[in-house]
Amino acid sequence: MTWDAWGDPAAAKPLSDGIRTLLEQALGVTAGTSPLDRDAVTVCPSALSDEHREALTAIVGEPYCLVDDDGRLLHAGGKSTLDLLRRRDPGPQDAPDAVLLPADEDQIAAILRYCGAHRVAVVPFGGGTSVVGGLDPIRDGFTAAVSLDLRRLDALHRLDEVSGEAELGAGVTGPEAERLLGERGFSLGHFPQSFCFATIGGFAATRSSGQDSAGYGRFDDMVRGLRAVTPAGVLDVGRAPASAAGPDLRHLLLGSEGVFGVITRVRVRVHPVPEATRYEAWSFPDFTTGATALRAVTQTGSGPTVIRLSDEAETGVNLATTEAIGEQTITGGCLAVTVFEGTAAHADSRHAETRTLLQQHGGTSLGEAPAKAWEHGRFGAPYLRDSLLSAGALCETLETATTWSNIPALKAAVTQALTEALGRSGTQALVLCHISHVYPTGASLYFTVVAAQRGNPIEQWRTAKAAASDAIVRTGGTITHHHAVGADHRPWMRDEVGDLGVEILRAVKATVDPAGILNPGKLIP
Repeated sequence: MTWDAWGDPAAAKPLSDGIRTLLEQALGVTAGTSPLDRDAVTVCPSALSDEHREALTAIVGEPYCLVDDDGRLLHAGGKSTLDLLRRRDPGPQDAPDAVLLPADEDQIAAILRYCGAHRVAVVPFGGGTSVVGGLDPIRDGFTAAVSLDLRRLDALHRLDEVSGEAELGAGVTGPEAERLLGERGFSLGHFPQSFCFATIGGFAATRSSGQDSAGYGRFDDMVRGLRAVTPAGVLDVGRAPASAAGPDLRHLLLGSEGVFGVITRVRVRVHPVPEATRYEAWSFPDFTTGATALRAVTQTGSGPTVIRLSDEAETGVNLATTEAIGEQTITGGCLAVTVFEGTAAHADSRHAETRTLLQQHGGTSLGEAPAKAWEHGRFGAPYLRDSLLSAGALCETLETATTWSNIPALKAAVTQALTEALGRSGTQALVLCHISHVYPTGASLYFTVVAAQRGNPIEQWRTAKAAASDAIVRTGGTITHHHAVGADHRPWMRDEVGDLGVEILRAVKATVDPAGILNPGKLIP
């Protein structure tokens, strides 16, 4: 990805006249700033000594130890709004002191031994898509910090077609996983918004949830086994489809964000490439009615692969379909999207059962077109954020999850917290929300926030995000459903897991990483 924006510059999304009118009339956004040319940005000098650089180069080879400013800047952090706003500062920009690209587990183990002995922090790096400060090179008293880029661990090691399992290297990207599996007639079916750039290791390390989760589950549901290199040795967990052999140690690594070890291989459940796909979009008179309908579908188990619901505000600006944001293609109500995959008979039967339930609960069919439009543009929304930031708007997302009965209270509390916090900074706020993932007992709420940049936009968003996070904790939501913890959510982890939970996490850290070199400043309070 480019150093100062979401992804491929060729896929950038200029703002339409409809969006510009919306920004000006609703939020008072009239002036923006241009991104900086790379030549105008300075990078902090590398703190890695010549001795350390030479030793690490000896492990990975000269081409795979990068200390140039451009290589370091590409690994300076993730792609949150805070990250992108910082990239608009001419500098000096903080960045890791070197970027290492190991070829295998032996090289990773050697890197960890050396860095542990010489107090060098190590930040594992996959696709660079973190939006919670998970890749920041926080040194916390270490002499230097290096980024450990896992892109060379990019193989399909094994495909068990009989069992429906595949073992993939941690550096395999989402598209490459689908290509490698697709050549053999299989699919992983994990499509988060970061799909085009994020990696298998990153999916596991953050407990990612893809947009097809209603059909195939979250990524942690798909994982059958993992390998990770830790400073204390190799952890290889997951022997069978199910086991009663004590606590499931896979879950020490799932969601561990590189704090407990460097995930190198992931064994995942896969399925044959679907032979048929069915689409249907729906309109509901209001969010409460739509949420009740989604709950009925989920608790009945009729089995859509995708089921989503946008609230009135998100439907009104047409955010769900992304290609026509700001255009009134759907008038009133709340848009829901359903998709069904499988054999033709299976997709048809599940589609028919879901269709009956949604009609019974107040839904009106809008046909295939809006659902296909959503699928066509589902990876494009982050590009729009780049353009909004340049136009002078503040734009970011956050998410949580709760029980079905608590959804109205949590949605109202987060919306109020964001509106009031941004109001105090001198701007109206447009707070949009959708249900993106569903479970028998609850669902996730995914918020998109747009406001005018006022004063220091970094502090403006920090204040708003803190208010929203406090509201989430106070109202019974989880501090993160699928964006992970990183540095940004770390202050609320004690509320999430309790004092004893924090001590357990610290005990695991002390066992597998006694020198504390792995991704310091993340996850554990």
